[in-house]
Amino acid sequence: MAETLSEQILRENAQVLDAMLGHRFVEDIKANRLDRHVFERYLVFEGAFVDTAISIFAFAAAKADTIAQKRWLIAVLDALANQQIAYFEKTFAARGIDPHDFNLSVPEVAAFREGMLAIARDGGFLDTVSAMFAAEWMYWTWSKEAATLEISDPLLKEWIELHADADFAAQALWLKAELDQAGHQMSEAERSRLSSIFGQAQALEIDFHDAPYL
Repeated sequence: MAETLSEQILRENAQVLDAMLGHRFVEDIKANRLDRHVFERYLVFEGAFVDTAISIFAFAAAKADTIAQKRWLIAVLDALANQQIAYFEKTFAARGIDPHDFNLSVPEVAAFREGMLAIARDGGFLDTVSAMFAAEWMYWTWSKEAATLEISDPLLKEWIELHADADFAAQALWLKAELDQAGHQMSEAERSRLSSIFGQAQALEIDFHDAPYL
């Protein structure tokens, strides 16, 4: 049986994906030892990126070929704006965090934001799908394991559960399915190009997750 596009992408990028899945940030969460201040810096950085992700998925919706794709992406945009952004608003209020007190121009944070946005703005629909598959497959993979472990911080536990639940899983699997469907009639050069976008996005994720510790 021929290798699907997502299988090829995951195989070719196993090293960088494993590096992210074994990142200090992930390991600290799974060991229930993530420093409160690291978590709060991450929240501000990630909250700002979720705002950017709205633009990223809006580009994807504009470039999608079918109404089914557009409908799915409109639902994604709704979830980002009304569920994930709402989580940050609630959490910032509960923790007394003012995002304006944090430097969002940290190079690793800015590179992630600008790099992911550039992929969506300058590339095609599948470029965005490949980049967001990197992000969401990675988050779902480690979060569904972490969700089974003891997490003493209730707001951190809630964040993990958001990425382990059925809705987020469906989103990660939708991105995977879109790649596999498109991959049937795709040249090897195009498959390799999309695989490299996945790797680029994953490398940006690693640096981004370094930033809260700096």
